[in-house]
Amino acid sequence: MVQRPRRLALFAALTLVLPLAVTGQALADPNNNSPAKLTKAVTLDGVLRHLDAFQSIADANGDRAAGRPGYQASVNYVVSQLTAAGYSPTVQAFDFPYVEDNSRLDRVSPVPRAFVRDTDFNRHGFDQPVEGTATGAIQAVDVVLPPTPVPNGNSSGCEAADFAGFTPGKIAVLQRGTCGFAVKALNAQAAGASAVILFNEGQPGRTGLVTPIGDATGLTIPVVFATFAAAQDLLLNTPGAIVRVTVDFTEETRQAWNVFAESRDGNANNVVMAGAHLDSVQDGPGINDNGSGSAALLETAIQMRKVKPNAKVRFAWWGAEEEGLLGSEHYVATLPQAEQDKIALYLNFDMVGSPNHFFGIYDGDDSSGTAPVPIPPGSAEIEDVFEKFYADRGLPSEDTDFSGRSDYGPFIAVNIPAGGLFTGAEEVKTAQQAALYGGTAGIAFDPCYHQPCDTRSNLNLTALDVNADAIATAVITFAFDTSTVNGVRAPGKSHGRAPQGSVG
Repeated sequence: MVQRPRRLALFAALTLVLPLAVTGQALADPNNNSPAKLTKAVTLDGVLRHLDAFQSIADANGDRAAGRPGYQASVNYVVSQLTAAGYSPTVQAFDFPYVEDNSRLDRVSPVPRAFVRDTDFNRHGFDQPVEGTATGAIQAVDVVLPPTPVPNGNSSGCEAADFAGFTPGKIAVLQRGTCGFAVKALNAQAAGASAVILFNEGQPGRTGLVTPIGDATGLTIPVVFATFAAAQDLLLNTPGAIVRVTVDFTEETRQAWNVFAESRDGNANNVVMAGAHLDSVQDGPGINDNGSGSAALLETAIQMRKVKPNAKVRFAWWGAEEEGLLGSEHYVATLPQAEQDKIALYLNFDMVGSPNHFFGIYDGDDSSGTAPVPIPPGSAEIEDVFEKFYADRGLPSEDTDFSGRSDYGPFIAVNIPAGGLFTGAEEVKTAQQAALYGGTAGIAFDPCYHQPCDTRSNLNLTALDVNADAIATAVITFAFDTSTVNGVRAPGKSHGRAPQGSVG
């Protein structure tokens, strides 16, 4: 579980992992106080300068994932940039359950193949944290292909007698069904198996990944679980193949950080928040996801530093989003109710430069009717600002769902209006969208989503440039007037609606 937040200056709290020179930073102008002026100041070159820095961090550290050196270096970079711009940034430390999984399933011969973790297979989740590597020929044990017509009708490996004739040292391949996974694995170990590949049974609804869990006391050999399709490839296409099974993982508590910067001026009882998650997935640089949102938000903050808004503006860069929105959840959960009530709205920017993009605006009025939770009043008015931005530029845009997959989630859960932008992840672009936005129908909006190829070259620079302006426009618009969202027109004056947190 996460622990109580701690706010402190970063340079007093963190060791610099990858010092980066602050060069080429444009000075903020106090007159950047309108959408037209701020969007002129927030340039694509300025955003790309930050993305180049994130790429350098990932190159030096392997990735920018929470709990790893590249994330600490990313935090350090953002703080250094904010400090150079004149902010007094703070960081909020929190603990989180860190998991690093290097497990593998490889067919060595014939027809070598590296099966994809969390797609073709996953490691066991037994109470006993057994790790190890074994290489050997596979041997199916009482496997039924095609599967029995009745789900849970296969007893592969449930009885010691199933292993009659099993050759010690081989890797046992066992089908789901009848008894628990731990029983199957322990029976295979008793028969001399060097490793176990469990796989799904094969009936409709029983083909994908399952994580074997429970008490497997006495287990000492590596165990993985494969999809029905992966097992078919092994057993039908290459019977007797030489396979390597590796279970290698780390589970421990580590620390991550949220970064905050606030405007010096503005009504502290009427706070406009804008955020983006700073972390990448493990083993990927995370330049579109979500260096793009982080960089555009950072450049917006830099160019707004000398602006004197009516509302207090609070910028946030979240940690451990890829682990389950942990940074933003920690922030909201540990924020006193009185402070939650001061937040007029929250703007979220997660993936704003996808290479095969669309221009998505979070559906604040839930016109699609697909939001998993009620959307707070005021969110529709946030959506209106983004819709007007694209319309004014003669650009298409469309609704994107509040699916719960990004850092707006903790805010709407406590009734804070939210909105933001999204240019697409692993979903496939339609022909209609390709006609509107260009790009290629039939492939993902971001073919490198959560992969090592999410590099500096994995961006649509036109989309990024447009969305950097959209971010700047929304932030500066609400910095001076939140009245459409919560009725507050000027510091200390309310016009007809209660401050957010009291809105029903």
